[in-house]
Amino acid sequence: MVNDVNWFEGRVKLTPKETAIVDAKTNKSWTYEQLHERVMKLTAIFHAKGVKKGDRVGLLSPNDISYFDFFFACMKIGAIFVPFNWRLATSELNYCLNDSAPILVGASPNFAAKLAVCDHQVNTLIIEHDDYLEKEIISGFIDTETKMEEIDPLAMIYTGGTTGRPKGVILSHRSILWNALNTITSWGLTKDDVTLTCLPMFHTGGLNVLSLPLLLVGGKVVLRSDFDPEQVMSDINKHQCTVVMLVPTMYHMIIESETFRTTEFPSMKLFVSGGAPCPLRVYQAFLDKGIVFKEGYGLTEAGPNNFYIDLSDVMNKMGSVGKPMLFNEIKIVAEDSLHAGTDEVGELYVRGNHAFMYYWNRPEETEETLVDGWVRTGDLARQDADGYVYIVGRKKDMIITGGENVYPLEIEHWLESHPDISEAAVVGMPDEKWGEAVTAFIVSESKLTPEELEAYCNEQLTRYKVPKQFIFIEELPKTDVGKVNKNLLKESYSKPNKSLL
Repeated sequence: MVNDVNWFEGRVKLTPKETAIVDAKTNKSWTYEQLHERVMKLTAIFHAKGVKKGDRVGLLSPNDISYFDFFFACMKIGAIFVPFNWRLATSELNYCLNDSAPILVGASPNFAAKLAVCDHQVNTLIIEHDDYLEKEIISGFIDTETKMEEIDPLAMIYTGGTTGRPKGVILSHRSILWNALNTITSWGLTKDDVTLTCLPMFHTGGLNVLSLPLLLVGGKVVLRSDFDPEQVMSDINKHQCTVVMLVPTMYHMIIESETFRTTEFPSMKLFVSGGAPCPLRVYQAFLDKGIVFKEGYGLTEAGPNNFYIDLSDVMNKMGSVGKPMLFNEIKIVAEDSLHAGTDEVGELYVRGNHAFMYYWNRPEETEETLVDGWVRTGDLARQDADGYVYIVGRKKDMIITGGENVYPLEIEHWLESHPDISEAAVVGMPDEKWGEAVTAFIVSESKLTPEELEAYCNEQLTRYKVPKQFIFIEELPKTDVGKVNKNLLKESYSKPNKSLL
């Protein structure tokens, strides 16, 4: 078969006997050679079921070996891998199925019932256990020639946005390969590295941050289908993980655990946070234990890996995601469409071979996001005199109060540094006098008062940045990947406001 973009087969030839995948729950493992055998069996099943180049093949499953079976089988025959978010409501899943129109969907028994009630009737392959491939009767696989190019689509990952319908982000063979190459070279990954993937693999963070880069370089990926802070810390040490990426919500749960206070991580080189800005108190918790911790930045449409920061600079540049990685460029564009100056806030643009190709069935939105080869991220950032980039927040989250621009992240970081505050989210609520009133949602087990928090904010923040009201709630609503759902907060608590001050 002629397939110049199938790097997986090249890796199998180089390190066939090395362990590629470990299931943390069952302790079962597969070498690169064994994983390749699984991929070939699934490829034969695809052919038997009529899957061709360009067809969409879905997967509805928690993290397990099937993700790599399906991904690499799609890579081999030119199909488009579509991992569906199994947390979606039936109506939302129905939309994604109708939009992508997969010819085949692999599904674990727990989620197969969701498919049965959807409008789009699809051929289903049940993934009951990791031996699901043995139950399919096939006559054999003829390795016919399929010509593919690096710009052919390989995966469609639906964005987990908090407004509107999810968009199918098309990642080409080139997009995924160059994200992996960029990560390996910039972060210095080697075949000796081991990661734990417990982020859901229907999300680019679970699939593309470390899992695929480590398989490209010949490392090991340990899979866990759920998140429990105690279990994750145990898995890291049991499997001698060296680099792990989690989202801030997960880190928050870890540092609050008594186990964290007594656990050492001797094999770990690096903990990485991504998916949302990370509270500085998490940095401090790891620093107090002498553990290296840094923050990354990415999005489904670009990478998602875009920045590198040297470990020696992390504490000197607290909160920075670093400098652009080796094989991508960034620019920060001010409101006047010119390049922002030093420490001036503007919209972050990213460019490189790791960028997405287009949104599935969304030409107008593709045109709005891809501008002259640059990906408009919708995120606000600034770059200091030394070239280090700081993410300020989402452009749509910026608050304009009394004519002043307020960036919620600065306030959230200060609030979350308070010893009695677990989490904080800051939004702009409609207000007749101010246009938008800075409003803080607080999660705390202590009996704090608004007056105490106002005094605390006055210590650090300019007056117009101090929240005009503090709302105490038991838990911040989160999206499926752990981001705070600010739109839901605003919808739940919005009411006509004469003026808060």
